[in-house]
Amino acid sequence: MKEITRILEVYEQVDFASRKAALATVVWVEGSSYRRPGARMLITDDGRWEGAISGGCLEGDALRKARQVMRDGSPIVVTYDTMDDSANSFGVGLGCNGIIDVLIEPIDPTDQQNPVEVLREFVQKRDVRVLATVLKADASTSLMPGTRYVLTEQDTTVPNWLFDTMREVFETGKPQTKPFLLDAGSAEVFIERIDPGIELIIFGAGYDVVPVAKLARELGWQVTVTDDCVAHLSPKRFPVATCVLFADRAAVIDQLTITERTAAVLMSHNFNYDRSVLEALLTTNVPYIGMLGPRKRFDKLQVEFEKAGHFFTANDLDRVHAPIGLDLGAETPDEIALSIIAEVKTFFTKRSGGFLKDKDGPIHERLGFYRSAQPESDTVDNNA
Repeated sequence: MKEITRILEVYEQVDFASRKAALATVVWVEGSSYRRPGARMLITDDGRWEGAISGGCLEGDALRKARQVMRDGSPIVVTYDTMDDSANSFGVGLGCNGIIDVLIEPIDPTDQQNPVEVLREFVQKRDVRVLATVLKADASTSLMPGTRYVLTEQDTTVPNWLFDTMREVFETGKPQTKPFLLDAGSAEVFIERIDPGIELIIFGAGYDVVPVAKLARELGWQVTVTDDCVAHLSPKRFPVATCVLFADRAAVIDQLTITERTAAVLMSHNFNYDRSVLEALLTTNVPYIGMLGPRKRFDKLQVEFEKAGHFFTANDLDRVHAPIGLDLGAETPDEIALSIIAEVKTFFTKRSGGFLKDKDGPIHERLGFYRSAQPESDTVDNNA
């Protein structure tokens, strides 16, 4: 999300009266690579770029290819084979042990459907969506490379031949690059899900909240800081926060929007405040609740709930991570912030948070991302 936002910011600064631009997108990876499918880089003809498609080894060659695309006005797919450590076709020995396909598209600022404008709509709406991008197609299909289709929970108006695969990517989050056999020919399409990122709500506005908010924003997350003490909510303390909200503990939940990407973190150091907020959070569908402090503090809160006649199921209580954070040996506020943010990220990516050296197999899961040798077997009408 942060990379897309930065690309949009730089795009706004381009003077298209004198400059040209292109967008490079990783659309296929076989083996190992620094960036995964969906990584993007905005390139201008004066040699500037924002974003990245690799760890720095491919950007120079991509710039040269992008200049060709800007001149010709037509998108291309470039394949980089980094399997050979001794390969020097890009001026360096890469040794990434991967094959990477990159789609490079010219940007027409007058076209409201150009690839950057498609990203702008996503950032504005902040919804989960699937993009299907035509990489190549037989001339007889009438499909043009760079043609895009968008699927959201509300908008499902995509061609019939794409719907099932796009819906599968929507559900699994795993990108696919695959060919489709149409009545008029065949087409290869890159299908990816893009997510709006994590929405962090921090209850409490003490000094130790500052590094948590700052680190979360560095990652591109939306950050709301709320407290019922207005003195703690000085804008100078939280200049990076997306929202600073003064609200009474009994009504704060009513003023917040909670989604499947929301993480609620209680850091008030006030037992009564945390009790009121936690009780309200447990009645919502927020997937993650983290609480600062020792385990016995959470145990005491549960006793208080039962005394008041409020009983929650084991599934409800299992959403509460108390004490919050991964076991990093954190001591200082900055280290504790790292521990908290790491756990939240681990939760939403469904990872273990362990050492990568102990992981069997590749770092990135590859199931569901593939390129078929043959087009889809069912022939369908590309005009559907």
